[in-house]
Amino acid sequence: QLVESGGGLVEPGGSLRLSCAASGFTLERYAIGWFRQAPGKGREEIACMNYPDSDTKYADSVNGRFTISRDNSKNAEYLQMDNLMPEDTAVYYCGAVWRGLACVSASVNYWGQGSLVIVSS
Repeated sequence: QLVESGGGLVEPGGSLRLSCAASGFTLERYAIGWFRQAPGKGREEIACMNYPDSDTKYADSVNGRFTISRDNSKNAEYLQMDNLMPEDTAVYYCGAVWRGLACVSASVNYWGQGSLVIVSS
């Protein structure tokens, strides 16, 4: 399973770091991704680090503000979110794709439980 932490309320322009810890499997051989679902909208992929090259890909809406990373020694993945904007308000989900070249939602093997991020003054 994947267990998320780090969501919460932040003012516009602020930062948050989401963490996602894996248990019961080794995250190292998975592509890792972060997805989000805003109120009334579908789930969208926002960041991916593929396997095995660890190439990263970001949605245009977060490129330059969000950074995906992994720490294989801790069996965990992270999403650093900077310069947050009100439109970033959503439930954020981490995901893992076995030997994935991409982070297509339908291919995710494990999902985190979701973390609510609210950006508001």
